[in-house]
Amino acid sequence: MKHLTSFALLASVLVLLLATTGCTSNTTPASSNVKLAPTSVLPARMQNAPTTVREAYQFAIANPDLLKQVPCYCGCNAVGHTSNYACYVKEAKPDGTIVFDDHALG
Repeated sequence: MKHLTSFALLASVLVLLLATTGCTSNTTPASSNVKLAPTSVLPARMQNAPTTVREAYQFAIANPDLLKQVPCYCGCNAVGHTSNYACYVKEAKPDGTIVFDDHALG
């Protein structure tokens, strides 16, 4: 049951991300349906990443509790990742500083 719930949650997140990035244009694809952190909070390497990658980092920052419930299926648990959130954020410090993980860049 836990795997089914995780899969349903992951599918929902992917549908939301695909719906917002399916069409490319000069406008921001994120509508009021998807909560994204501002691009300015990202390091330059994430700001300059392809749109879908950049928006995935923005989504991870703005929705940590959601992504912490989604397991990662790429095998990165071997490097210590416990959820999809860990592919984007290495650490969220008590003062609000975010230490990013480069894993999702590649």
